[in-house]
Amino acid sequence: MNTANPLKMQGTLRTLAESLTHALGPVRAIGGRLRYISPFPCRFSGAYDSFDKAMEAAARAGLAGYDHDEITEVAFEQMCRLAPWDYPVLFWLNRLEPDIQSLLDAGGHMGTKYRAFRQHLAMRPSLRWVVYDVPAVVRAGRLRAARDNCPGLEFVDDIATAGDVQAFLGSGLLQYLDQPLSQLIGSMKTRPRHLLLNKVALRNGPEVVTLERIGKALVPYRMRNEAALMRNVTQFGYRLVDRWSIPSLSRVIETHPELGPSESAGYYFRLET
Repeated sequence: MNTANPLKMQGTLRTLAESLTHALGPVRAIGGRLRYISPFPCRFSGAYDSFDKAMEAAARAGLAGYDHDEITEVAFEQMCRLAPWDYPVLFWLNRLEPDIQSLLDAGGHMGTKYRAFRQHLAMRPSLRWVVYDVPAVVRAGRLRAARDNCPGLEFVDDIATAGDVQAFLGSGLLQYLDQPLSQLIGSMKTRPRHLLLNKVALRNGPEVVTLERIGKALVPYRMRNEAALMRNVTQFGYRLVDRWSIPSLSRVIETHPELGPSESAGYYFRLET
């Protein structure tokens, strides 16, 4: 008769798997570092403990950061299409719409989410959709909006000039943001009541900043610690209402695979009054 304890066997197998993963870590690290000399460029390369250090490394390699006219058009059409991970944001925006007169789309590029969402939202003609982004993107966005039919779409490169907004949308913002989210929101005229964050890159352990290749540029990309992010957001009275996972947007730094994959998630926070 087999009297082995299944739970004990599972624990033993898990321990063996963890030990094997740990033992293979140095091998994976060496293989990853060899990607630096590969003739095929990596999408994600390098691992730094701060945004500034990643930016310095990018500057040594060439075009650094997103604020360049040369890369404003990269993937624009693709970003204007509705993606599966957009649906939780649409779910909440449709329910919050009666409470919103103005929305700040932080890191909203040239109004890509405005274009992707407007056929799926009950957007009133009076709704202000204000995109905040870097100057190069804002310049290009204004030119496109002048050519297209984009009622209510505005652009600012200084968040303090966005005016009163009731909702803050950051879809794909946090991995590229060079400051704490609380600092950015603190620069606004008033704190928005509704805070929607999507495609947030997370990892177990300390924050890591890598470099993402976007067109000809290398752009710092943050993989945040979720507990630290939650403390940063909730310290000003925001309460978590909803959280969703986006498995398809998990990333691995090709040059540092031993750090493991990131997780991608979205959140809805409401300001308690």
